[in-house]
Amino acid sequence: MNASERYNPSALTGFASALLRAAGMEAAPAQAVAEVLVDGDLLGHDTHGLALLAPYLKEIENGTMAGGGMAETLADRGPSLLWDGRRLPGPWLVTQGIDALVPRARQYGSATLVIRRSHHIACLASYLLRATGQGFMMLLSSSDPSVQSVAPHGGTRAVFTPNPIAAGIPTSTTPFLVDISASLVTNGMSARLHQAGQQYEQACMLDAQGHASRDPAVLAASPPGTILPLGGLEAGHKGFGLALLVEALTGALAGRGRADDAARGDGWGATVFIALYDPDAFGGLADFLRQADWIGEACRRNPPRPGVAAVRMPGDRGLALRERQLREGVLLYPTIAPALRACAARHGVPFPAPLAG
Repeated sequence: MNASERYNPSALTGFASALLRAAGMEAAPAQAVAEVLVDGDLLGHDTHGLALLAPYLKEIENGTMAGGGMAETLADRGPSLLWDGRRLPGPWLVTQGIDALVPRARQYGSATLVIRRSHHIACLASYLLRATGQGFMMLLSSSDPSVQSVAPHGGTRAVFTPNPIAAGIPTSTTPFLVDISASLVTNGMSARLHQAGQQYEQACMLDAQGHASRDPAVLAASPPGTILPLGGLEAGHKGFGLALLVEALTGALAGRGRADDAARGDGWGATVFIALYDPDAFGGLADFLRQADWIGEACRRNPPRPGVAAVRMPGDRGLALRERQLREGVLLYPTIAPALRACAARHGVPFPAPLAG
């Protein structure tokens, strides 16, 4: 195996879709999941791309991820919707949700969907281009009420998940793609480093006694440690506040979250908030783009501090990497291909051959 092997993105998408179908997922959700996972790798979010395919397959096989069907609408007031995701794949629900919101945002100016009982939704940045490409600004956030790994600022016992929040902001050229978490690091990266016996370069964790640590193994200790909120020991009140905002947008608006013992019984999953905004319903798309373009230009032309080549806008690096990998092939993280080959053998689905060097 060559760690520098590259793979055709379409071949990876076809493989992932076929593998999910072989495990029992219906064709439409399998295609949606495959596209979102490959997009995660294309954008460089390799802990939330195809690295999730093997765990997703286990969830299907265990019956903890539904293989098909549609969400149930629990409330509908036109510009606002609430769905029960029925443990369907998160990428399927989010892509269906965006499609449902587009005509409503055109009609009302903005439209919001909250989904409870979704399965995991993978890389948030993967969805943003679906909105910005149609001229919308998008907000997307998620929490997992069944998991606790992040303590509140000043505390030592986990209450939250990393609680990511993302924003897609259209410009006349390259959109801004913001994808951040309310914690210093994610569960996915912590698990990867722990499995490799590695540590973070900085103290991103607390052990159970509240001492700062670089070792992600504290999450698996007994009693477990926690991930520090964004801002760390000194300014973690900022990440704490962001985590509370995400909890309000997801679990509180959904009416089902961490306060419910039943939700904890669902297993690995997500509660999701999606909102689309049509600039034409406000100051107009042309002036929206003019303002966004000015900000982008002012930031990119900002004199860089020592050691920084240039100021980048959120999404610049990921979109450049995406374009390169669409041309040259996807470079998978070294542990991903072996795991997928094992899944391929178990389900009788051929793994794609690497591109010729």
